[in-house]
Amino acid sequence: MRHLGRYLTGAAFLAAGAWAASSLAQPAAAPFTARQAEAGRVAYGANCAACHQANLAGSGEQPALAGPQFMAAWGRRTTKEFYDDIRAEMPYGKAGSLDAATYQNITAFVMSANGAKPGNSAFDGNQAVRISAIATGQVPPAIANARRGGGDDEGGGGAGRAPAMRLGQTLVGNIKNYTPVTDAMLVHPDPKDWLIYRGNYQAWSHSGLSQINANNVGQLQLKWSWAMNEGGENATGPTIHDGIMFLANTSNTVEAFDAKTGELLWQNRLGPLANRAYSALRSLAVYEDKVYINATDAKLYALDAKTGKVVWESDIAPPGKGFNETGGLIVAHGKAIVGLTLCRGQMPHCYISAYDAKTGKQVWKFTTIAAPGTPGGDTWGNVPDDMRAGGETWIAGTYDPELNITYWGTAQSKPWMQASRRSGTASTLYANSTLALDADTGQLKWYFSHAPGETFDLDEVFERVLIDHGAQKTLMTIGKAGILWKLDRVTGKFLDAKQTVFQNVYTGIDMKTGRLSFRPDVLAQKTNTWISSCPSAAGGHDWPPTSYDQKNDLMIIPLDQSCNMMLGHDVAQHTGVVQPEGEEKVFFMPGTEGNMGRLAAYRTATMEPVWSFQQRSPFLTGVLSTDGNVSFVGDFDRVFRAVETTTGKTLWTVRLPTVVQGNPVSFAVDGKQYIAITTGLGGGSPFSKPSSMLGEVHHPDHGQAVYVFALPDKVN
Repeated sequence: MRHLGRYLTGAAFLAAGAWAASSLAQPAAAPFTARQAEAGRVAYGANCAACHQANLAGSGEQPALAGPQFMAAWGRRTTKEFYDDIRAEMPYGKAGSLDAATYQNITAFVMSANGAKPGNSAFDGNQAVRISAIATGQVPPAIANARRGGGDDEGGGGAGRAPAMRLGQTLVGNIKNYTPVTDAMLVHPDPKDWLIYRGNYQAWSHSGLSQINANNVGQLQLKWSWAMNEGGENATGPTIHDGIMFLANTSNTVEAFDAKTGELLWQNRLGPLANRAYSALRSLAVYEDKVYINATDAKLYALDAKTGKVVWESDIAPPGKGFNETGGLIVAHGKAIVGLTLCRGQMPHCYISAYDAKTGKQVWKFTTIAAPGTPGGDTWGNVPDDMRAGGETWIAGTYDPELNITYWGTAQSKPWMQASRRSGTASTLYANSTLALDADTGQLKWYFSHAPGETFDLDEVFERVLIDHGAQKTLMTIGKAGILWKLDRVTGKFLDAKQTVFQNVYTGIDMKTGRLSFRPDVLAQKTNTWISSCPSAAGGHDWPPTSYDQKNDLMIIPLDQSCNMMLGHDVAQHTGVVQPEGEEKVFFMPGTEGNMGRLAAYRTATMEPVWSFQQRSPFLTGVLSTDGNVSFVGDFDRVFRAVETTTGKTLWTVRLPTVVQGNPVSFAVDGKQYIAITTGLGGGSPFSKPSSMLGEVHHPDHGQAVYVFALPDKVN
């Protein structure tokens, strides 16, 4: 079952306990049978427990489906509404794939897990009974005490759970020829390598190789592939050095391959086994003789690049508190720098932190939520410290070695909506901001608040691209609102902005300061009232990163065209854990004729569009541009394509087994250029929204892999 918290409903406690009062009355007879509830228990274990847990307690942004949180969100709604929602949107990644009887049984089980007593009449999907009239929110002990981390015994391996496999190092490497990666190599990477998440410190996602070009790209052919772990999200990209490919796999598995042949050289399954939601590893880092991985359970590992053995490990955040890390990391000036995610009011707040690359000792950290009494603390108004949540860093930062500054984006504050979090139009620093930090000390050099008081999960957290326009050192970024920003990266001064997709949240922008103005009804919003937002939480632009071609001064941007209605819940203060607390109803963006995907190129000097095209399916990879005037991108409908960078004309396509998702890279071995891309599932809102909206687009719920393409070998 897909995580309801980000799409349908979030976990919420009502301030005045409206449902609780009604639960004191004698519950009415429930419109389902005991046989349905038992069958639903098995079906839930197979299809839903991987995200929402066997005891229905939820996990991360996957809210509880039983107990007070569920009743707060659903108590006033009906059994038919719940049935219709899960039938239209679940299970995760394959909405509507179960038969009607199975959805009816799951509905019966969820109701019974909330204290509803079976009746004599079977539920057929049409009975619209108010849930609070039949359920108390009291979870039966047999369900409440079910083990966490997966389905029950009858459920087997749920779709989101990693299959059983042996953890630990399964193959020890013995790589002989490996050149340690120096600071100079990272500052000026060789085009034959791909040493950094997006190719260089500036996040250009561009390759200087040109053997594959607009004239011959149509001859590309598959050279090798590797089946990756099933279970968990796959949204990664390889790292290549000295002809060795290092790959971040799900369940915190790290692998090394001969990049030319695909031969496995070493493998270390660090674990734990992955769930579907928020378990993507978007990158690795290499430095000196080590490979660094920010594991999804908020641990940082350094592995020996030649053998794959663990050299050291450090906790990024205190274990057991629900923190997560998916965004990748960079190594800069001898320090591994990493962010933190799933920050939901548990202490400490989210932060960016740096570790000595040799020892793993923490060197500094910068907290991204301003606490009362600290600089920026008053920007949350009267919101208590333990209710100040969010500010995650979903994407690894960038680095300017001349300024010795690292740049990071932060996510929105939680709950999503102003009315729910009671912060009004306060800017809630340092959410939705660009942060410029001294790479050696973590000292804040400057910040820019892109969307103060943001209220629709339209965060500004994604890649910070560093571009010089003559003597002007700039930083460019684009977030979910689809606004392309240009800042001075020395001072943080606003320079320019350009809207790239239709949006109706903001009525304008002050072109001197960059300050956005909300439309009046957004400022006057109330809880439990639907209000529209374009773009939707899938974002005009989301985590699939842009590419910058310096020769042509073109930024190529994958864009998403959908809108939503959002409703914020009433939220009691001091709940202990802060969730998004919102519901969404998604629809197609006006004027797009149902085309969710759009690829567009902009001239960064002038901020003017150069070309664009749209298509039904959104793009779920970043863009890779090359010196061959070719750019590569993949989409939800399994198509991996090459386009001419200067025109957007499609030059080559191949259809892969499942969704093309991750970050394409290019490298060379023995003088031959290769293109690598991954397929995968999960991927957050950009994946979940088309899963529910594009009913005619089909793909398997498995098939995570890496594919490597090149031109044909010459015949001797």
